[in-house]
Amino acid sequence: MATKTNKPEEVKPNENEEPNPLLEATRKVLLAGIGAIVLAQEEIEDFVNRLVERGEIAEKDGKKLVREMMDKRKKGTAKAEDEFNKRIEEILKRMNVPTKADIDVLSEKILALTKKVDELKKS
Repeated sequence: MATKTNKPEEVKPNENEEPNPLLEATRKVLLAGIGAIVLAQEEIEDFVNRLVERGEIAEKDGKKLVREMMDKRKKGTAKAEDEFNKRIEEILKRMNVPTKADIDVLSEKILALTKKVDELKKS
């Protein structure tokens, strides 16, 4: 019986398409960041487990310490994510790439103009 893994499928670019260097660089940075986070979490847990095994701290205190470290990591990750998003927005702005908000505003204007044109046609 085949087992299904939760591994995401890799998106392959068309053979005729050149990969976007910015997208590839961003992908590599994000994957490296995820790997570092997982590794850091494992290292924290291993370190605390060794302290508990040696009797240097109680198991209850060890669990609390791991939980505190994970909470701090989550807060740090959220802050880093916000900073990353700001930088991406700045890059896109410099490249003159419209944001979703820009497109939404234009869509509303087009809808309003379409209604006016339809009203004028009826007159």
